[in-house]
This record gives sequence, C-alpha cells and structure tokens, in this order.
Amino acid sequence: MASEIHMLVPVCLIENTPARGLVVRPEALQVLSKITQPVVVVAITGLYRTGKSYLMNRLARQRRGFSLGSSVQSHTKGIWMWCVPHPCRPGHTLVLLDTEGLGDVEKGNTRNDTWIFVLTILLSSTLIYNSRGTIDQLAMDQLHYVVKLTDHVKLKAAPKESEDELDDSEKFVLFFPTFIWAVRDFTLQLEMDGKEISEDEYLEEALKLKAGSSWETQCYNQPRECIRQFFPDRKCFVFDQPASKRDLVRLEDLKDDEINPEFQQQVQKFCSHIWEKSPPKTVPGGHIITGNLLGKLATTYVETIQSGAVPCLESAVLALAEIENAAAVKEAVALYQDLMAQRAKLPTENVQELLELHSQCEQETLELFMARAFRDGICHFQADLIRQVEAVKAKFCMDNEQASRDKCEAALRDLSQDMERRISDGVYSVSGGYQLFKGDQQALVEKYWELPGKGVKADAVLQEFLQSRKTLAESILNTDRSLTEKDRELKSEREQHETAEQERAVQRQKEAEERQKLQDQLRSCEKHALQLRKKLENCCEKQLEEHQEMIRHKSKEEAVLLKDGFCDKATHLHMVTSRLEQEYGSTRSRLTAWINVMVSILLGLAFVVFRFRTSRFF
Repeated sequence: MASEIHMLVPVCLIENTPARGLVVRPEALQVLSKITQPVVVVAITGLYRTGKSYLMNRLARQRRGFSLGSSVQSHTKGIWMWCVPHPCRPGHTLVLLDTEGLGDVEKGNTRNDTWIFVLTILLSSTLIYNSRGTIDQLAMDQLHYVVKLTDHVKLKAAPKESEDELDDSEKFVLFFPTFIWAVRDFTLQLEMDGKEISEDEYLEEALKLKAGSSWETQCYNQPRECIRQFFPDRKCFVFDQPASKRDLVRLEDLKDDEINPEFQQQVQKFCSHIWEKSPPKTVPGGHIITGNLLGKLATTYVETIQSGAVPCLESAVLALAEIENAAAVKEAVALYQDLMAQRAKLPTENVQELLELHSQCEQETLELFMARAFRDGICHFQADLIRQVEAVKAKFCMDNEQASRDKCEAALRDLSQDMERRISDGVYSVSGGYQLFKGDQQALVEKYWELPGKGVKADAVLQEFLQSRKTLAESILNTDRSLTEKDRELKSEREQHETAEQERAVQRQKEAEERQKLQDQLRSCEKHALQLRKKLENCCEKQLEEHQEMIRHKSKEEAVLLKDGFCDKATHLHMVTSRLEQEYGSTRSRLTAWINVMVSILLGLAFVVFRFRTSRFF
C-alpha cells in the first residue's frame, strides 16, 4: 500500500554550502524514499525577502514551518522541502519546495543562484515566481535567470544531427512545470483602457513584446519571450499588502482579524487553485513520479552540476528508468511470492490447479510491474521478471510434489499397518495365502483412492509402494501350495502386466503434466507480450498527445505574434511548428514499428528462459 508521510517541519533538500556548493541532504532523501505515492511538487522562487515562505506555509495549511525571518536577512539557504498529505488528491503527497532568495546581498557569491533556479524548475510540477509591486521591467530584469536556461539545461546527450534539427529549447515545455506569477503588495488597479481586466490578462499584457531591433528592445523582449516559450501554461495572482509595515515582522503570529481581509481572500483563492489544479509531477510519456523517484531525480541533477556538466533531461529519465525498473522487478517478484504463499494450499489436487493459481498471481504481478516500470529498457527487465517468477513457480511445483509425496506416503504407512501385522504373523504363508494377500492389497488401494487431498504424486507414490512389495508378493506366490506351477506362471505374468500398465499410466500422467506446463508457459508468453504491447501503446499515445499539445501551444503563440505585428517571429515559429508536425507524423510511424520490435525482443528473451524445460519435454 502506498505510504503517506507526515512531516512536522520542513527539512533541507539541497543545501547551498560555501565549500562544496550544492549538496543533497541524506535526511531529506530518506524522507522521500518512503513516499511511494505520486507527488505534486509545488516550488517557489524569487528575490530574497519577498514573502515566499509565508505562501508555502499556507499551502501546507500551517502558519509556521518554512522560516519567514523579519529583516533583510534571508533565512532560506538552498532548497527546503515539506511533504504533507495532499488536501484535494487522495493517495497523493504535496511536496512544497521553498528556495533560497535570489539576489541575496549576504551571500556575496551568487554563482549558485542560477543552478537553484534551474533545479527548482526541473524538480517541480508547478513553479511559483514571487515578486513585489508590479510586473514591470524591473521585475522582468530580476527574472533574468530564465534567459540562461538554454545554457544550463539540455534535452539530449547526443549533439544535433543536422542544422535543420530543432534546438533543444523548443521542446523544454515537455519537461517544464506550469508557471504562476505571484505579485505581492500589489498597488495598481486591474484595469486597461478604462476596462477591468483579470489577473491573467494583466500578466499577458506585461509579457507583450516591443517592436524594434535595438539592444534595449532585445533586452526588454528576451525574458518575456523565454517565459512565453518555456511556460505556455501560466497564471497570475496578485496580493494586497497583508498588514501594516510595523506588523509585517510578526506576520505568522497575527490573528485573522489583524490581517487584511482582502489579502486573506486572495491567499485562499491562490491556495485553492494550487490544491485543485496543480498536476502530479511526471516525465515525458506520462510516467508519474513518486517521492522516491523525486529524490533520485534531485540526486542525479545535483551530481551532474557538481561534475561541471549541464543536466541532460533525457539522460536523467533513462537513469531513473534503470533504477525504477529494477525496483519494479524486485517488488513484483516479492508480490508473486506473497500471493502464492497466501493462496496455495499444498498439495493441490492436480498440476492444473496450481498452474491456474500461478496464472492469477502472475497477472497481478505483471500489472504491478507494468504500473511501476518505465518503458525505457523495459524488455530486459520484464524478461528478468519472467525468469525470477518462473524460478519461484518451479519451487512451488517442487514443494507441491513434496507435500503430496509426504501425505501419500504417510497415508500408505497408516493403511498398510494391518497388512504388516498379518505378514509378521504369517497369515499369508499358508495355502491360498497369495489370493488373500492380493485381496487385502486391493482393499488397501481402494481405501487409498478414497482418501481426499493426496495431490499430484498420488499415482507415482502408490506405484512405488506396490513396486516395493513386488518381491514379497512373489515370495508369497511361490510358497502358496494351493497353486499349480502353471497357475503361478499365469499370475506372475498378470502381475508383471499390471505393474507395466501402472508404470505406463504414471508416465502418461507425467507427460500430460509436462504438456500442461508447456501450455502454461506459452500462455504466459502471450500474456506478457500483450501487457507489454498495451504498456508501450499507452506510453506512446501519451507521448504523441504531449507532442500535439506542444504544437497547439506553438500555434497559439504564432497567432498572438501575428496579431501583435511580429511577422518575423511568427514566421520563425511557423517553421518550428511545421517541423514539429513533421516529427509527429514520422514519430507515430516509427513508434508502431518500435513496439513490434520490443514485443519480438521480449518473446525472444522469454524463449531463452523457457527453452531448457521445453527441450527436455520434446
């Protein structure tokens, strides 16, 4: 069952240290490792001392938590994390990330500011940019980190194959979060040309470009273009000043009636939107990120930065897939073992009963694996799952046979006690003793077959029991004076014929069981292939939907640029959109062929797992 975390206070996730730079804190990773639920990651960034922490505390439905501070001193160093149950999404965890204030005068060295901003974007599913006053040129200039993203993030590890290939930045939207601009201490009226406008319209108006090609115009347009390009899903909230300047220093201690009611309403509206609309953290292809995976992502990105390299988004996903797929195999095999141990009542009456139980448990195991696994490299991990499940199934088959053997042997020992006493007393060492012996043995066999729950080795154990008495039967036959020599020969031949027929029956049963096991393996292969195909088709469909959504965003932005008279920029964006549409068509065709190849690879790997048993049968 998915775990739910209850943190009383935030902890530092990524520390900004003077000596070692950015460092992931192990205690934070330990907290995340226990969160197997999907996470909604809401991060806030902005200039120091702009009240970021207060909003995050309210999102946690608390007054205290993230440190507010009460002076020009910035309290948050690095990135701090608070994991709380999601108020609106059952089965989800809300992860709040409060970041070190950008432009902190105390730090002296601000070289990690850009990396903190980058990490905030890469780890979150919703990014809040917090500023004060109005969205003017000063506010845009303070958001200059956004224009550095193309130098600090790359989409693919491989270089561009041709000049015609789109820049990585054109597809950043696939990885980047939704964007919210929170404007604090807002003093303007939301009006334009005498008409009331919404907060979102105010943001869009502030993001409009200027015409011209001067250096000043380029500086004006650059952050706006980046926001429009990287964050097509964006929203704005404005907040009045919460209290008088004198009371701001103790904002977290103020009672509700001491806080501006307009501000309280604005905060409630803001929090409700975040709780209801912020999506779970995902990676391209729609794979949902859990707390455990979020910790792995943070570690991967920070280690890359520490090495002096630039975080690669696709490489991070591949590294995540390798770790998660291995964990998915381990969890699925453990589930299979638990289900079989709980449900298997050994010995089963026949092999088919155990195989049907195996099939049910395997289906649940496969569903768990498919729900957790990434599509990247999935075939080899799924083949490993088949191998490990097959080994566990083989062990249950052996245990089933042993349980049956133990029960049958115990039953025959109990049933043969009377005959053993008669043998010891010489009851059969008289004239007509052989016929009496055969009658008692037949009665024993009939009682044996009446006993329930003997299991799969009932025939084989009985045959071994009768075979063990063959010498005794021949001795009694030879000493029976009531029989002529010819009678003895006929009865001996009949005995041999019956023994041979019993042996053939046991062999036929064994062959039938082997056929059942082979058919079960073939069904298993078909089941695995079908589930893999469904998984890959679902992932590819989500990938294509994300691609189409990206095209829609570009087309919408192109229309806005044309409307505003930026024909050159609109033409460039039209070229990008056309290229993306071409990629969409070729990607759809390529993915269909890729799925067929992946299924074929899985079947080939599964055959390797099964081939020894199959060859032994044939």
